[in-house]
Amino acid sequence: MARKFKLKICSFEPNSKRFVDGVVLATFTSSLVITAWSQLKPAFAVEPETNSRTSISTQTAVTTTEPTAQQNQSASQDKKASQDKIASQDKSSNDASDAIFNRIMTRANKENWKQLPIGELMGKVARELEGTAYVGGVLDRNKQQEICTVDLSALDCVTFFESTLDLARTIKKGGSKPADLTREVSFTRYRGGKPTNYTSRLHYTTDWFHDNEHKHVVEPLQKLPGAAPFRQKVGFMSSHPQSYSVLVANPEFVSIIKKQEVAINKRHLNYIPLNKIAGIEPLLKTGDIVGICTDLPGLDIVHTGIIFRDQAGVPHFMDASSKKSNMKVTIESGPISGTAGYSPHNIGIMLARPLEP
Repeated sequence: MARKFKLKICSFEPNSKRFVDGVVLATFTSSLVITAWSQLKPAFAVEPETNSRTSISTQTAVTTTEPTAQQNQSASQDKKASQDKIASQDKSSNDASDAIFNRIMTRANKENWKQLPIGELMGKVARELEGTAYVGGVLDRNKQQEICTVDLSALDCVTFFESTLDLARTIKKGGSKPADLTREVSFTRYRGGKPTNYTSRLHYTTDWFHDNEHKHVVEPLQKLPGAAPFRQKVGFMSSHPQSYSVLVANPEFVSIIKKQEVAINKRHLNYIPLNKIAGIEPLLKTGDIVGICTDLPGLDIVHTGIIFRDQAGVPHFMDASSKKSNMKVTIESGPISGTAGYSPHNIGIMLARPLEP
């Protein structure tokens, strides 16, 4: 009998591999959810979390009757309670996030970070975010509509590098308010910089690299020594829509996601295989954005972070780690060549360098 595992966002850090009844748990970037695959089988099988509302609806599809006034009232009350809870969470998160934003901006102004190259500036920002709690699923708190959520008090691996980049861009542009940061995040997070609905979010990291290259936000480092063709094809989201609450609620989005995946799969990309990473380490700079590449079917990148060079010049991998002993933004020990291969499914890294805004 298949076992079911609760889905969550963005994990599988170095040394965080866990085994449950012969099944390895892993997680994937952005809105790509956790899934499971058997150690004993080559096939990549998904067993999504059961959605109770969907299950009930399916079971009563044939025999259902019109809901009573009492049932409608109860449903309305439940919806309002859910909305009130989201509003309360958002208010608390906004207050904490704004406090972090103001602290970083105060230091940036005092120390004139604006004059630094953007990569070094990202390093300064990242150190300010070091120790921030890892929290998955931040972008999907509101199930009703797509909202450009920015919460500096709770980060996953994607929102960590995203927030680091966009705080640096905000400082460079002379921004001073949380709304200025939200504007930058909205520009980098959504296709063409235009948020519309769930499908406008750049869910696949290689798609994020591509779109933000065209927006002149980053330069993908595609010609590094030892680079090899990246032959992975994406398709996980459209082939497992039941794993995404938004796609379950809006099945018309699946065909749009599918078209986006087809476009992604037509692109020619390079990556750095694990055994070639040490050779490019002298070329890496603080602030370079890192995607950990996988050979898992339907996926491209399974984890993200940035390069952080310490005073000795060692290029560390810095990430929002969901490893149980961390659960926070962390500078991983040693050079990235020693930490990128934490899973047998990791095949290398892909990099993008931030550009001056």
